Amino acid sequence: MSYNVNEKGYYGDFGGAFIPEMLYPNIEELRQNYLKIMAEPDFQKEFNQLLKDYVGRPSPLYFAKRLSEKYNTKIYLKREDLNHTGAHKVNNTIGQILLAKRLGKTRIIAETGAGQHGVATATVCALMGIECVVYMGEVDIARQAPNVARMKMLGAEVRPALSGSRTLKDATNEAMRDWINNPVDTHYIVGSVVGPHPYPDMVARFQSIVSEEIQWQLKEQEGTSKPNFLIACVGGGSNAAGTYFHYLDDESVKIIAVEAAGKGVDTGESAATSVLGKEGIIHGSKTLLMQTSDGQITEPYSISAGLDYPGVGPMHANLYKTGRAEFIAITDDEAMEAGLELSKLEGIIPAIETSHAFAVFNYKKFDSDDIIVVNLSGRGDKDLDTYINHFDL
Repeated sequence: MSYNVNEKGYYGDFGGAFIPEMLYPNIEELRQNYLKIMAEPDFQKEFNQLLKDYVGRPSPLYFAKRLSEKYNTKIYLKREDLNHTGAHKVNNTIGQILLAKRLGKTRIIAETGAGQHGVATATVCALMGIECVVYMGEVDIARQAPNVARMKMLGAEVRPALSGSRTLKDATNEAMRDWINNPVDTHYIVGSVVGPHPYPDMVARFQSIVSEEIQWQLKEQEGTSKPNFLIACVGGGSNAAGTYFHYLDDESVKIIAVEAAGKGVDTGESAATSVLGKEGIIHGSKTLLMQTSDGQITEPYSISAGLDYPGVGPMHANLYKTGRAEFIAITDDEAMEAGLELSKLEGIIPAIETSHAFAVFNYKKFDSDDIIVVNLSGRGDKDLDTYINHFDL
């Protein structure tokens, strides 16, 4: 059985393109061209060159000695926090801007929650001299002020989403409306493995550089390219998709996906889609989705601005339903403690999204000879205010 996308754009029961007729030409243009363009030697050359010289790849695979000693197992950190812009998001935005240019697009739109994808999109638009509009929920604009300032410095226009919970899903809605109104000249750089096909697959492929590097880096350090466990946090799930990509069909490598339980999965303030979600359609794809009994999307909550999405990408929905991945929901408090612990043990301050992944070590026991790779998907400078307030620092 394959856990990759099929030719119809589905991962098992999940995926597809459920889109308004107005968006059909845009999506179809992408679907027909994305694999062809990505395979072109000149695209590959430019993409890899920018990843190397601009992003600073390969990102290190770092053996976390003190963390490993504490939990009596072998823990490696894939240091996506060291990328230019401070997270994994830039791998995808570079790929998509190169694709957009080859499709003749002259304007870019994006949505953002924590602001990391917005910053990464604004960055590549500045690099290429292309107009950029980023939609961001009003609530997220307030709690991620440093990233808003970065986007503006990079020349992007940040437009607030004022509807609903005024967070990530609402920003996505606004971006989709914009795209419907500007179908010819605009490319929508989706930030995660969500949305209609081909986005989940396209974003996963651009992020697959992460697992591609893990394979050879682990071989160098441990003599095997296969870890026992891969761990990543999942909101929409792009950093997780990139971490798992080259290992999806190798079931000897176990996969752990970590979601935001918020204040607890039973509190009504959570974003743990695997626990609370039912099959439904959001933003153009069929997936697991938090919704009321009559199908209205319920408001997600998490202390981290990047994990409070009411669904997961279709790849992850399929990994959950088939049992290929183990899903663990971590509360705000557990994530914050894990972030503080990593800071004190390894001298690395992680993004709060990423901190959720590190809380797994208090949740689950590993063997002393297990090799575990955690995707350290983002750095925590954007979250310092939240850390300061939480711990009274």
